[in-house]
Amino acid sequence: MKTDEKTRAPVARIPDADVPGTVERMRKGERRAIASVITELERLSAAAPALLRSLQPHLGHALVVGFTGPPGAGKSTLVNAIIAQLRQQGRTVGVIAVDPSSPVSGGAILGDRIRMTAALDDDGVFVRSLASRGYLGGLSPAAVRIIDALDGAGYDVVLLETVGTGQNEIDVAEVADIRVVIAAPGLGDDIQAMKSGLLEIADVIVVNKADRPGAEQTLQQLVGALSIRATMSDKVPVLKTSAINGEGVPKLIETLDQLGGKVRAEDAVSRRRRRARYLIARAASDIVANRIKAGSKGGLDTLADSVLSGTMSPHAAATRLLED
Repeated sequence: MKTDEKTRAPVARIPDADVPGTVERMRKGERRAIASVITELERLSAAAPALLRSLQPHLGHALVVGFTGPPGAGKSTLVNAIIAQLRQQGRTVGVIAVDPSSPVSGGAILGDRIRMTAALDDDGVFVRSLASRGYLGGLSPAAVRIIDALDGAGYDVVLLETVGTGQNEIDVAEVADIRVVIAAPGLGDDIQAMKSGLLEIADVIVVNKADRPGAEQTLQQLVGALSIRATMSDKVPVLKTSAINGEGVPKLIETLDQLGGKVRAEDAVSRRRRRARYLIARAASDIVANRIKAGSKGGLDTLADSVLSGTMSPHAAATRLLED
């Protein structure tokens, strides 16, 4: 991939002079323009800053709903059912499906997109698969930029599905306006893990695959887990759905709309500021990680020896590492 010699960013496929026209075509719903803008923002190419500036006046319309939960809960199938229902209501939908990264190419494996049949041949739906790039929180910073692209393109709702690796997937709490945590009967230890992790970020909890044995028991387990947290038990609805036959999906969308009304009452800039804070925190984390890798060639070992000997605290060692 060619890079700009000054910025080291990937060379843009959209020249600066074409940015306003591309954004205008994207706003009119031209799918090729939408795909081009998303690609530039995902790659963080040399055109990305100009594109983000051009999008600013058009942001804040879309409701961003994040879906997370353990593998096997049926997230993609449920998202597909929600897409179908929203389209029946005449709403346009953008979807970001975060897939595991390919160990060969680093790209998305596309497992989620294959199951989203409701998006096929529908100009009112745009689905983009995104590689997790190894981020343990279930998202990569590129997801936030793609949210802006879909928001700027005028989609009413943006559905964000995380990669599905377990209770570490809490980045969605910083990015989505509404967080939906999905469970399913028969997941055993994954439900226990959810009780100590994912439930903390939930605005809605869904027991999917409700047509299977044990669904009611799973629902009661989760209700019980919420009851321990007095601040959550009266705020977080726990619903049952069956994505295969559509059971409970209208009620879920009704609940999302109710929560969405509260979200839209909040200033759009405040909602977007939360995502900007996430990007800053991620960038800072990457800087720290890179400094640690660089320090491992010598200075880090010296600091480690100081911590082992008790002459320096871990906090002081970390501060020294960042100052160097």
